[in-house]
Amino acid sequence: MTHNIYLYILVMAGVSYAIRVLPLTLIRRQIKSPYIRSFLFYVPYVTLAVMTFPAIIDATQTPAAGILALAAGIILSLLGKSLFTVAGVCCAVVFAAEFFI
Repeated sequence: MTHNIYLYILVMAGVSYAIRVLPLTLIRRQIKSPYIRSFLFYVPYVTLAVMTFPAIIDATQTPAAGILALAAGIILSLLGKSLFTVAGVCCAVVFAAEFFI
């Protein structure tokens, strides 16, 4: 069974184009519903989280090191530490966890 790669690329391009064009053509006026506006406000954050969290755990040799680094990063960010500090401590936690585990 042979597959036509050009058909797959054409379908992918059509779907990507439709996702970007349909909202512009179907929604003509400002969205006034507070529920929909709050939903649309958080979509980029949720998308970033969904792509990042599995990668944090899978990027290390053992998932336990990734989970420990994630926990350390969450705690430090809740304490208001800078991004550089959080990233550095998370790298150190992964290094130490990989060394001892």
